[in-house]
Amino acid sequence: MDIRQLFFKLRSYTPIPLLALLVATAKPGLVPYLWGLALILLGESCRMWAVAHAGGATRTRAVGAPELVTSGPFARTRNPLYIANTMIYLGITCLAGGRLVWILAALGFSMLQYTLIVSLEEETLVKLFGFEYEFYRRHVPRWLLRPLAWDWSVPRQPDWKDAWRNEKHTRLNIIVSVVVFGFIWWVKYRSHVIT
Repeated sequence: MDIRQLFFKLRSYTPIPLLALLVATAKPGLVPYLWGLALILLGESCRMWAVAHAGGATRTRAVGAPELVTSGPFARTRNPLYIANTMIYLGITCLAGGRLVWILAALGFSMLQYTLIVSLEEETLVKLFGFEYEFYRRHVPRWLLRPLAWDWSVPRQPDWKDAWRNEKHTRLNIIVSVVVFGFIWWVKYRSHVIT
């Protein structure tokens, strides 16, 4: 199996080792915790916006798409979900204390994983959509944001109800992370107050 396909199929589970290391080495503080909450909120808001435009097809285990989505955040960058995930990873790293070594590890992991996944997805999208995807790819950056939305994007009505439903696992993971690192911070804070 191609390593890119392995990363794609396991993309929901690959952050678990990093999360376990963060829990084991957490040294949370109030300021990094608040930064973490802000990054997570921004990342999940971006994910919701992207899923509202792309629909549940983003939650599949098979590489491909029933149609090329170019509206909403996809009119500004080709990979808004992966950018949002990276913000969430960095936010969770901040919840754990924001140590530079873990921030760099989360960023490095995210860059490796999503570079592999995106190369596989782009190969597939070229096969599925040909010139239409090539045209889109020439005008919308892979990772950076266009200052203005791409004029040729195909308008699509976002489905916020569907996005809310499709994002339930992401929200649950975020809530668990916020609670776990909040509890670790609370225990640490209480132990300093008591002593």
